[in-house]
Amino acid sequence: MPLYTRSAGSGMPVVLLHAFPLSSVMWLAQREGLSSGHQVITPDLRGFGGSVLGEEAPSLDVMADDVARLLDDRGIDRAVVGGQSMGGYVTMAFCRRHPDRLLGVVLADTKAGADPAPAARRREELAAAVLARGTSVLADEVLPGLLGRTTVARRAMVYGRVRALTLSASPKAVAWAQRAMAGRPDSFDTLRGLAVPALVIVGEEDELTPRGEAEEMAKALPYGSLAVIERAGHLSALEQPEAFNRALAAFLAGPMGPQSRA
Repeated sequence: MPLYTRSAGSGMPVVLLHAFPLSSVMWLAQREGLSSGHQVITPDLRGFGGSVLGEEAPSLDVMADDVARLLDDRGIDRAVVGGQSMGGYVTMAFCRRHPDRLLGVVLADTKAGADPAPAARRREELAAAVLARGTSVLADEVLPGLLGRTTVARRAMVYGRVRALTLSASPKAVAWAQRAMAGRPDSFDTLRGLAVPALVIVGEEDELTPRGEAEEMAKALPYGSLAVIERAGHLSALEQPEAFNRALAAFLAGPMGPQSRA
């Protein structure tokens, strides 16, 4: 399934996968801020933005394979692959299925554990509610957890942008993605087996995937590091893009790929 993609720059390829329930629009500041030295590739995951949902059963593996095909279509052998929130889940699925395609990994405001049964049930309930009543459901059920208290109090334009992106998502894609995330496996063994540099990023005000989760992920990674973004919640790349870009640029400036550990 071809993915609609926004790209900028040239150089080392960096694939960034968006959060739920947004699109690659969220990575505007990263495309602008990092493209002077890197080829920044930001696809819309299937069903979101300009990408078609398709007929496959809900699965993060399907989404990860979409990303691998995107690299194939562009003639890219290996890339730095990263994502925020749901994009982080897809990144970990990519790590399981396509470890030979990785130069490095970025996991932002996400978690490696599987959903416990109550959380998986809540995802199914949300999927059913959105299909029945539309994405207005997300304004009450999802939006409050996406942004940190500083953003809500001081950055009305960011809040409005995220709200608009949330409400514009396809109900079918929202339900499909919720079911895909509910079925994801625990990824800690995947992280322990990574042979490339990895950066874990977390907003200090993230209540959905808090700092403790990020620290556990960083500890599990053989070549992992942690960056905490101040005054940011779950969407740190949108809430504090300058600080996020500084952390990502510093990581990208280091050695990449398994050959750097020889």
